[in-house]
Amino acid sequence: MSASRLYLITPPEIAQPFAWVRTLEEALDAGDVACLQIRVKGLDDDALARLIDVLRPPAQRRGVAVLLNDRPDLAFETGCDGVHVGQDDASYAEARAAVGPEGIVGVTCHDSRHLAMEAGEAGADYVAFGAFFPTDTKQAPTRAEPELLRWWSDLFVVPCVAIGGITVDNCRPLVEAGADFLAVSGGVWNHPAGAAAAVAAFDRILKEG
Repeated sequence: MSASRLYLITPPEIAQPFAWVRTLEEALDAGDVACLQIRVKGLDDDALARLIDVLRPPAQRRGVAVLLNDRPDLAFETGCDGVHVGQDDASYAEARAAVGPEGIVGVTCHDSRHLAMEAGEAGADYVAFGAFFPTDTKQAPTRAEPELLRWWSDLFVVPCVAIGGITVDNCRPLVEAGADFLAVSGGVWNHPAGAAAAVAAFDRILKEG
């Protein structure tokens, strides 16, 4: 089994992007980060595109894949590496058509084995399960158990992402259950010692396996 990796999700609001990008860069430099998902709510398309132009380059320069949440059309237009779609967003087929065969498409599957198998068979690059813990970042309609990760990783080659309330203190069972990626937002950006310290702590745990 390959080691789990960190999948960062931006805070839902970024009031001062040009100032906040320093925090992002420090976090990205503090450990192994596989992916950055830009998930910021309440912006019109122009404002969101401007934000992406600030956040995407420092991540991609470091070899970090940049995904846009919910918006396959803007993901392609703004130079992101792909898109993450929920069950109530664009369909997998629509997302794939928008980002092309080389783009990354990840799909939220909540706690559903059926939805995950459908997404995997359709060609999703990863399936995301959750929420595993209570979270203030996003209203989670379902709760998932680590056994779901174990079941998936034992049977399928499509990577799985664990999401929802994950912190340095509670992530070990998800790693042990076979999560390929830990998707973390508040557990990094709200860490009392700062985002870079949180990424460094996750990095140590994930490298221990």
